Amino acid sequence: MNIQLERVSKAYGQGDAQFWALRDVTFTASSGDFVSIVGPSGSGKSTMLHILGCLDQPTEGAVSVDGHPTTGLSDRQMSGIRRDHIGFVFQQYFLNQSMTTLQNVLLPLDLAGVKGGREKAAAALDVVGLGGRLRSYPTELSGGEQQRCAIARALANMPSLLLADEPTGSLDSKTGKNVLEMMVSLNQERDLGIVIVTHDEAVAQTADTTVHVLDGRIS
Repeated sequence: MNIQLERVSKAYGQGDAQFWALRDVTFTASSGDFVSIVGPSGSGKSTMLHILGCLDQPTEGAVSVDGHPTTGLSDRQMSGIRRDHIGFVFQQYFLNQSMTTLQNVLLPLDLAGVKGGREKAAAALDVVGLGGRLRSYPTELSGGEQQRCAIARALANMPSLLLADEPTGSLDSKTGKNVLEMMVSLNQERDLGIVIVTHDEAVAQTADTTVHVLDGRIS
């Protein structure tokens, strides 16, 4: 699988208040890639990640998934691409506080109609070290454990591409290292494509390729 941005620009606002978050960006993320995106705050990194993940549409330029343009796709079709092919990990955990860890990871699998979802959810939690916390609620977990639950949820449906926005930012150094090692293993053993937005130089250096973004442009 690959997602390609071709001369993509993204503007917010109108008239004198218009702000260009991305300008003329060409970039491709594919299965098996391990790419870090770095740059100062406000440089356009997260906007680029959102467009890659089909969460947002560009103002100018084109986005294609496996060679098929996304222009004109309905919200339902875009949701299908995200559901079936892309895993997301954000700085915020976005866990449902009324659900257990198992239920949080199982939810997107149920929505996708995946068979054996409960077993896959439990296996994903085991991979991130939460196999013994299946019945715990987010309020009973540390920040690091909540982030690991969010990562398990992103991985449970075996996506082709994992998009992560500061995935180790809220973790202590040991847990962050473990999470990063897990991502490296998944990239190498399962051909999982990974794109990480990060301020952490150690995380960036782990990637095979580093892309620098400044003032909305790849430099």
